[in-house]
Amino acid sequence: MNELLLKVDVQGSTPGSYPIHITDNYAGLAEILNGMGARLVFISQKGLDKILERFFTETGLPRDSIYLLEQGESNKHISRLADVYNWLIKNRIDRKTILVAIGGGVVGDFVGFVAATVLRGVRFVQVPTTLLAAVDSSVGGKVAVNVDHGKNMVGAFYHPQIVYCNVSMFQSLPDAEWACGFAEIVKHCCMERSGRDLDFLESNLAKVRAPEVLIQVVRDSAAFKASIVSEDPKETGLRSILNLGHTTAHALESITEYKKFSHGHAVSRGLVTALLLSHEKCGLPGEFVDRILRLMKNLGLPMDTCGFEASDLFEHMKFDKKNSGDTIRFVLLEGQGRPVYGIPMSRGEFELAWAEQKRRYG
Repeated sequence: MNELLLKVDVQGSTPGSYPIHITDNYAGLAEILNGMGARLVFISQKGLDKILERFFTETGLPRDSIYLLEQGESNKHISRLADVYNWLIKNRIDRKTILVAIGGGVVGDFVGFVAATVLRGVRFVQVPTTLLAAVDSSVGGKVAVNVDHGKNMVGAFYHPQIVYCNVSMFQSLPDAEWACGFAEIVKHCCMERSGRDLDFLESNLAKVRAPEVLIQVVRDSAAFKASIVSEDPKETGLRSILNLGHTTAHALESITEYKKFSHGHAVSRGLVTALLLSHEKCGLPGEFVDRILRLMKNLGLPMDTCGFEASDLFEHMKFDKKNSGDTIRFVLLEGQGRPVYGIPMSRGEFELAWAEQKRRYG
């Protein structure tokens, strides 16, 4: 089996670790899940018929006990919890039951929150089926739901038992979904200190979707995030750097009520803003900014401002979790592998960067 294996070390009140399997098939998953010695309940979402058919065919796992969520970020809302809780309890789950989340980040975040709270906590497994989920939401144990005034404002730190990523499942994804994942991968490359991940991605652009390359790209990106999570599992400091590009991204999602942008597309636009701000406020070399922006363009990532006014976005940033009181704070870069967090941002500074982004990309 073509597989790379990572482990995330979890510290705190319940220390331990969990494995992240990155492979190009499901050959080993059934044995792992059956070996956990518990009833499995699968939670996915509507519209993934082909993915679910392949998952159950290749694993040979039983197709009973499956709940399908509605599609879209709007269905990660706190108001959707009651139906799932009631279904699980009606189906007589107990505290040994394992929830298996099959899908993208919305499914993983939502199921993780359900697992953390139903019966005061049951085990769960992440099976990401999008590139974005593989390198971002499935790693690190942050689970959450949205509320009317903000994304992921109600949540917990609750780690999965395992993450099992089959990169061959990504081949049927539309280009927009690939862009979502690559936005997070580029973000991680900016913060990885050695620069090796960035060099590998740039040198393999022509074949980046090939499984043998993609396994390594996903492994590098997940490994970077895992290293940060292991050092700061509850985001008391260092882990905040993973929010590079996310202040603008969350404002874009919030202002459109999570209906216009996927998370990855919002992050892509927010990463451009963060790079421009980093150049102005932190002295990030212009050559590095241009290198990353060129890479993003070559990967087909969205970089425009979509006609939104900076003043309107700034108002929505006031609900961001990274803020301190009324001060809006950004994660920025001083150089390759040198992120800084908690940087206060004025309205005027943001407006100038947003205007420059609009000038460059529309």
